[in-house]
Amino acid sequence: MQTTREIKFWPMMMTMFLGSFVVMLSSSTINIALPYLMTNLHTDLDTAKWLITGFMLTMGTSAPLTAFLGERISYKRLYLIAIAGFSAASALVFVSNTIDMLIAIRFLQGFFGGVTIPATMAIVYQALPKKRLITAVSIWSIAPTLAPAVGPTVSGFLIQYFNWKAIFFINIPLGLIALILGVIFLPGYRLSADSALDIPGIVLSVLSSTVLLFAFSEGSALGWSSAIIVCTLIAGAVFLALFIFWELRAKSPVLNLRTFRYPTFTAGVVVGCIINIALYSGIFLTPIFLQNIQGLAPLDAALVLLPATICMAVLMPIVGRVYERIGALPLLLVGVFLIALGTWRMTQLSVTTSHDYVRIWMALRYIGLALATMPASNAGMITLPKELSGNGSSILNWTKQMFACLSIGVFSSLLTSRASNHISALSHGATSPAGLAAAHANGYVMGINDVYLVSCLVILIALPFSFLLRRRRKLHDSPVPPHAAAEVAPDPT
Repeated sequence: MQTTREIKFWPMMMTMFLGSFVVMLSSSTINIALPYLMTNLHTDLDTAKWLITGFMLTMGTSAPLTAFLGERISYKRLYLIAIAGFSAASALVFVSNTIDMLIAIRFLQGFFGGVTIPATMAIVYQALPKKRLITAVSIWSIAPTLAPAVGPTVSGFLIQYFNWKAIFFINIPLGLIALILGVIFLPGYRLSADSALDIPGIVLSVLSSTVLLFAFSEGSALGWSSAIIVCTLIAGAVFLALFIFWELRAKSPVLNLRTFRYPTFTAGVVVGCIINIALYSGIFLTPIFLQNIQGLAPLDAALVLLPATICMAVLMPIVGRVYERIGALPLLLVGVFLIALGTWRMTQLSVTTSHDYVRIWMALRYIGLALATMPASNAGMITLPKELSGNGSSILNWTKQMFACLSIGVFSSLLTSRASNHISALSHGATSPAGLAAAHANGYVMGINDVYLVSCLVILIALPFSFLLRRRRKLHDSPVPPHAAAEVAPDPT
């Protein structure tokens, strides 16, 4: 049987870092390319946003499968299959020249990516002793947080010096390297016995997620009081209630919702979701402001965001060391405060706002994200027994992706609605082309400010939940209970 003494810690962590990084990089390289793609593929924002929300939707809907598949075939094999599928989906861009094909590819990427992230997280919590978890989680958490932040810079460079397809092609060599390293260095464990596939749970999960996302994404365009939106909201709520009811009674649930009986884990999920919303609100709104309003090229817009990315990259490895000494609560409180402050300052944009202003306050947001991300995830996950780590990882990543996905849908709809209202008000009485253009630009910026304000208010909700993560727990290895499995089986691959 494979033991932790046989695990090569740093090669294993670098392998999982690369796999997570390439998936999450793809979650944001598309963001700064959105205005470019809207022009070149002749589409509008309501359609183009599905390049983002479609990816995140399928990431969220495939995440619940992770625990079932990982415990049946091992998380190592699952990781290898997911990385191979993700790389293959990226290669399909060779034959894609329409927005519809590109959206379909993003759905496929999201499906495989949604399995990759929780699979790597489960490997960390299953294969390593708790005394090494803080270091491991510090390294692991850099990838899913830093990659979306660095994505715009990478995307801007590739678009300016190559073309938009390059933001997909970059996934292929990175994915192949992650695949080869995974075969060599990843350990394989199965901590649970084989169980039946929870088909009703999967169907209800997909239905509830898809229907609710559609309602929140299209509510502004179709009207929140329209029959189709009201019906889809009701249907989504019913599907979600049925999903919860079924999962709590199923013998082999696709998502073991009983993990929410651990209050610290539940608090970690809530805070993690809010942090993810904060991350993606900036990734979504700021490139639109810099490119659509201030007319920057993709690379120039990305360079404005680069200092914020550097701040995050430098801080995240340090956060793990500080966490060991002071625990989660101080880091979370400072982190959430900085995110909220930076977001509030981003509610005061104007057409003539300087790039230095954006650099400073986006950097402050990213410093806050660096301080809060790892403590929120680890403080919750570390309270779970090892045999629940796979389910905990799936639930954490599923909820984070769903809330991020829903938030982008809501933010997009809210931006369209608020900008339209402001433009209409400012255009009243304007007759000259210059006056109408100024009204449009100023109205759109005011809409962006409104959405940032909503994001700021959401971020503040994390503060009371952070206090539930205040206790530091002794780091020790908990044995696998007898009912979890007959044995901890090594993966021979």
